[in-house]
Amino acid sequence: MIAPVPPAARLFVAFPTLVREHGIAVAPEQTVSFLAAIELLGPRSLEHVRKAAVATLAPHPEQRELFDALFDAHFLGAIAEPGDEDFAPDDEMSVQDDSGSREVLLGEEINETGQAATGAEALSVRVLKPLDDNATLRRFGRALPAALPRRRGYRHRTARRSATVDLARSMRDAIRHDGEVMSLKKLRRVTRPRPVLLLIDVSGSMKQRSDANLALAHAVMQAAPRAEIFTFGTRLTRVTKALRRRRREQALVDAAGLVADWDGGTRIGDALQAFLAVPRFASYARGAVVVVLSDGLERGDPSALVAAITRLAQRAHRIDWLTPLAADPAYRPETEALRLIAPHLASLGNGATTARICRHILSLGGLAAA
Repeated sequence: MIAPVPPAARLFVAFPTLVREHGIAVAPEQTVSFLAAIELLGPRSLEHVRKAAVATLAPHPEQRELFDALFDAHFLGAIAEPGDEDFAPDDEMSVQDDSGSREVLLGEEINETGQAATGAEALSVRVLKPLDDNATLRRFGRALPAALPRRRGYRHRTARRSATVDLARSMRDAIRHDGEVMSLKKLRRVTRPRPVLLLIDVSGSMKQRSDANLALAHAVMQAAPRAEIFTFGTRLTRVTKALRRRRREQALVDAAGLVADWDGGTRIGDALQAFLAVPRFASYARGAVVVVLSDGLERGDPSALVAAITRLAQRAHRIDWLTPLAADPAYRPETEALRLIAPHLASLGNGATTARICRHILSLGGLAAA
């Protein structure tokens, strides 16, 4: 049973929710960090609370003015009173995207075709469809552990041939032979699979692939020794824990309940910035194989995506971007964002079908780092 939120904490818990409603990406873990920071500081003034909010919720510099306005409105009532239409989102709330145009949220009426990208956010509950890729995913799950790229671990194992001498075993063997060294024992470093970080676009322009990609993520989660799964559209959601369930149907139901921004807008840069702003999340990318399943139709500021991918590339073993648009052999990146991040990608591949994505991931073991 979940304990109720104490009355004294409700004001602080409500602030990250208000920030998310106005288009600033905030992960659930950042809300927890915000509350922990307030408890740690024991704030004596509202300015202490503001500094804790900026440090833990990490708004983008371009969104700082909006962030401060929301903070003042929430804690001081300086800008709008409760019920003011500017600070009380409803089904027809206008969202200012980074391109300067305003788009109107109409709930289910947004992007019904799934053929275009939008910056507006639409929150909904999704029921995932049954898939026909079960056989492909079973073969993929059996082959994945051996196919993942490997890196040297910290443990050693006995070896017949190696440049490293096991001095302790060699000396013990010499003692058994009255001090005569009969042979030098060798050691080799044990290798272990690299972790996998899967980032899945669930925006409206990817709605035809969202269900299948989440099922693929479940197969990765079950087969890979270490894996982390996140979805993004207008916000970032960690679904790793839900996808740890063995039964795929139950795992997908749980994951679908966690994701709130199905078939909505596309703000990839802001979502990745939120990912990197949480130290625990950013640590998942260190030395990992990062696979992004997205069409790359970014509606936000391209500079945010470029900055995020640059930082991500510095941590990761390689970044592979798989887009359904690459099913056409003549495909070339058309969006400014994809063209700018292309130098940081190990590959820009075909993500049109589950089979093609599985084939690409299984080939990573034989490819070099970016």
